[in-house]
Amino acid sequence: MDLYVTGAMIKRLREERKMTQNQLAEKLNISDKTVSKWENAKGYPDISLIEPIAEALGISVMELLSGNDIINANISSNMLRTKWYVCPICGNVVHSVGEAMISCHGIALPPLSAEETDESHQISIEQVEDEYYIEINHDMTKDHYISFIAALSDNCVQLVKLYPEGSAEARFKMNRIRELFFYCNKDGAYRTRIKK
Repeated sequence: MDLYVTGAMIKRLREERKMTQNQLAEKLNISDKTVSKWENAKGYPDISLIEPIAEALGISVMELLSGNDIINANISSNMLRTKWYVCPICGNVVHSVGEAMISCHGIALPPLSAEETDESHQISIEQVEDEYYIEINHDMTKDHYISFIAALSDNCVQLVKLYPEGSAEARFKMNRIRELFFYCNKDGAYRTRIKK
């Protein structure tokens, strides 16, 4: 990953916050000439200043390094807009409602992009009383398995974590579920709509 803070980024963020070079310099205990050098591409901030710069500008270190402010415009908190992230090193599963900057093991994680289910990832959905019984036709070997299945409604996310050599199945309360989402550690993310 080739991420580093540029002077243009610092300038943009500083100006958006209506802050002068001198005001930023005072917060960082450096000279305004140093800030000017950064902004005119005559130098880069020392690595030890990355966290203080992010704090002074009111953003996270990941936002500063990526060059993107994360503004969650999804104030309605519709869970159907959930974004999923999976760490390729440890398998951590993280979800957010709206935009987020997620990292694990020092890696910035992109949100998963889900495809419709295919022949290799057939899903069966059966109604059992007030639950959906979900089963995915997939071998669950140590090297190739379904990592999790999630059920999404407008107000709730239900998630079942799965493990290698287990079974690719889950049960979810039916309450307003509209979509199922699951992740194969080799082939990526899949989704399917629940037909009422």
